[in-house]
Amino acid sequence: MKRKEFIKVIIAALMLIIGMLAEYGAFDISTICKEQGLFTEHNIMLIWFLAAYIIIGGSVLKEAAQNILSGQVFDENFLMSIASIGAFFVGEYPEALAVMLFYQIGEMFQSYAVNKSRKSIADLMDIKPDAAYVKENDGKIIKKHPDDVKIGQIIVVKPGEKVPLDGKIAKGEGSLDTSALTGESLPAEVKEGDNVISGSISINGVLEIRVEKEFGQSTVAKILELVENAGSRKAETERFITKFARYYTPIVVFAALALAVIPPVVEGMFFAASGVTGEIFSKWIYRALSFLVTSCPCALVISVPLSFFGGIGGASSKGILVKGSNYLEALAKCNTVVFDKTGTLTKGNFKVVKKLPYGETKEEELLYKGALAEYYSNHPISNSLKSELKLSNPDLYDTLQKEAVQGNMSECYEEVAGHGIKAVIGENIILAGNKKLMDREHISCEECNEMGTVVYVAFNGKYIGSIVIADEIKEQSKEAISRLKEAGVEKTVMLTGDRKDIGEYVGNILGIDEIHTELLPGDKVSYVEKILSEAKGSVAFAGDGINDAPVLARADIGIAMGALGSDAAIEAADVVLMDDNPMGMANAIKIAKKTVKIVKQNIVFALGVKAIILILAAVGIASMWAAVFADVGVSFIAILNSLRAMKIK
Repeated sequence: MKRKEFIKVIIAALMLIIGMLAEYGAFDISTICKEQGLFTEHNIMLIWFLAAYIIIGGSVLKEAAQNILSGQVFDENFLMSIASIGAFFVGEYPEALAVMLFYQIGEMFQSYAVNKSRKSIADLMDIKPDAAYVKENDGKIIKKHPDDVKIGQIIVVKPGEKVPLDGKIAKGEGSLDTSALTGESLPAEVKEGDNVISGSISINGVLEIRVEKEFGQSTVAKILELVENAGSRKAETERFITKFARYYTPIVVFAALALAVIPPVVEGMFFAASGVTGEIFSKWIYRALSFLVTSCPCALVISVPLSFFGGIGGASSKGILVKGSNYLEALAKCNTVVFDKTGTLTKGNFKVVKKLPYGETKEEELLYKGALAEYYSNHPISNSLKSELKLSNPDLYDTLQKEAVQGNMSECYEEVAGHGIKAVIGENIILAGNKKLMDREHISCEECNEMGTVVYVAFNGKYIGSIVIADEIKEQSKEAISRLKEAGVEKTVMLTGDRKDIGEYVGNILGIDEIHTELLPGDKVSYVEKILSEAKGSVAFAGDGINDAPVLARADIGIAMGALGSDAAIEAADVVLMDDNPMGMANAIKIAKKTVKIVKQNIVFALGVKAIILILAAVGIASMWAAVFADVGVSFIAILNSLRAMKIK
């Protein structure tokens, strides 16, 4: 709340205290009135409370009038205005002022709560870069708006600056703070050749980055768009509360009107001869006003969307972007999680795990010849062989590069689809591929039964050994499956295009309930549709968001794993895990369940208290002060409870 409005609350509160002290005889107003020759004591009290009322409630009265003129009659402003003005008419001045004062205090607290729940999202929105520093061909550095930078240009990022666009490091090395994107506090070490994403902050080192995406297609732009649109996708509970309030408010207004008119008319028929009709009306009008204040749906209208918004904000602080409260609600009902394997439960980067030379061949020679054959291939298996050689023996890798060029290998190089590679270097022929390639070339070899992808290598028609390459299981995957079970997920399924032995090996290690292997993308969709038809709750699918886009779209909730920088993931998924940690799935479900639990608590609590006070107000037991508690007090407690959705351990 603004400072001016806060001062109004303080002034009105002080005037309420002074007025109530005067009313209860703390000092004698009648003496002051006589000495000064002013109005009667009653009028002085009316003027005092009316002045305070206008100070604190003027804005509410104005907004209620504007809404009535625009056709929006039945809202909380209207209810507060009618109830407080009515209290003045029946002579309950302190209650009239209290209704408006506590309503404004409730609004002030609501504003604070909303701002607090927005903080984590506001921090995320702060990733938007203000400028990009472009290095021209002549070496000059020019400041440009990120929108004006083209693909292929070099941008310079100094320590403390945001990376404005996605790209690859052309020069330099350093550390990047990606916490605003991933929730990961540890910095990421980057060097020449590494990919970097927009929104990261350089901690140290000057980086020269070659831009690979325009700003509109960059990671930061897509994340900002996702967050900005999250509020438009409302949960079923939110939509119900909005619809409920639309019909509930006019019903209670007419119910209060009936309470103010019908009972006194009926009661007046019996007491007409005694002449107490006016007192009867005053009594029932007071009850109707208490009924009206109690019935205000503020607690529901405020706390339900605030709870969902807090859940989305809390999730984003952990690197989990939820596209709307409807997906948060669906996650809370999730009892089946389906996984892709590569890039989701495994790291998706192949690594040499065993070198099995044959005969007199040495391990180093086997790796060298295998990498030489694969030199011009960009296949992940080929890259893993070259990376292993470069890491284990940089000098030998330099020799490999020279031999590949000097031997005109690029001109005598053949990729045999589904088999492997045949490379001719000078007078030598190297084969690197699967068992089918060896059979095709009539080369006898020892079949390798190691778990993983086996590359058989032959040199000049003779088998020299095999190299085993495997996709590493992520360190957190097994614990993630365990945590999902703890979070209430009843069934886990893995769908993969890998061989049966590899898929079952990974699935069994992780403790997955159901494993399906050797699947095409279309097969995965069919399996998910079958699971959807059998599931009792909602079904989530976790994939890398590129090859699995059709399945992400088909599941109840699509969760993009390893989505940092992946356009397909951000567009196809409903939930995006900004780091590559499968633990985020369990966290997302726990956050969702906690949020929905808080929403239900608020609904039951608000409706329960209001129902009790409404009955008590109707029979004359509950006063206006009890009605104020049923409105502002319940809203205050519900809002406090809603803030718990933001606190994520």
